[in-house]
Amino acid sequence: MIQARYARSVRILHWLLAALLLLQLAFGWWVGELPRNTPERGYFINLHKSIGMVTGLLILLRIYWRFTSTAPTLSITMSHWQQRLATAGHHLMYLCMLALPLSGYIASNFSRFGVKFFNTMTLAPWGPNDKGVYSFFNRLHSLSGWLLLTLVVLHVLAAIGHGLRRDGIFFRISLWPL
Repeated sequence: MIQARYARSVRILHWLLAALLLLQLAFGWWVGELPRNTPERGYFINLHKSIGMVTGLLILLRIYWRFTSTAPTLSITMSHWQQRLATAGHHLMYLCMLALPLSGYIASNFSRFGVKFFNTMTLAPWGPNDKGVYSFFNRLHSLSGWLLLTLVVLHVLAAIGHGLRRDGIFFRISLWPL
């Protein structure tokens, strides 16, 4: 069993991002069901965009930490292929976590609406109103969301497996004890 843990700040950021990303996925799909061209939809879309931008900055912070710091070593109880799969899964999640807010932000800038940051400050679009570019990045945004959700489900299942095996992997990122 391994005892090395991530730093407290990294554990808090991990769980904060997990909560924000899952809430944003659900919020985004809910907003998509609201009637188009209504003030209600515009309000909630801009709230979704704003939270996404803040979440994107936290994701950049997390990725910066990940690639400039050393993570605790993986358990020797994990086979080589399991370690490679875990690493690939984490890298894919980072890629999706980057693609999701970035594609949404870019799509917003190729529409006439731009972003009204937390419904108070208008950030005018820096791109032309181009339905083709908007559509491409909007589809990438949706695809990234579905792929991230799939990866998160697999990640949670693996975490549950580690928790049940009590091999120390889950303990490394758990909040308790803080």
